Amino acid sequence: MKSSRVDEKDREIRVELKYCEHCGGLWLRECGSGVAYCENCRPVVADLPVPKKKPGRVGLPVRPHTAVEQYPCDDDGMDGYDVDDFEAAGGAA
Repeated sequence: MKSSRVDEKDREIRVELKYCEHCGGLWLRECGSGVAYCENCRPVVADLPVPKKKPGRVGLPVRPHTAVEQYPCDDDGMDGYDVDDFEAAGGAA
């Protein structure tokens, strides 16, 4: 026999905190909904033109190694070198 009373678990809605990817405001959305924009920004974003070209792969810049990284080191990082070998030149920290 079914109960006419609604289970407490059936009335639960799980939500997650989300920031709007347009305005940056915080809001709550239902878990797993995948909505990226708040109620205020959805109409604005819908009116934006569709990009003509997909963005390319983003690459991070690569910097040259520093002089300290070129010294051979063991696990403690100071294989045969004194701390004085790495003093800053002409400045105060």
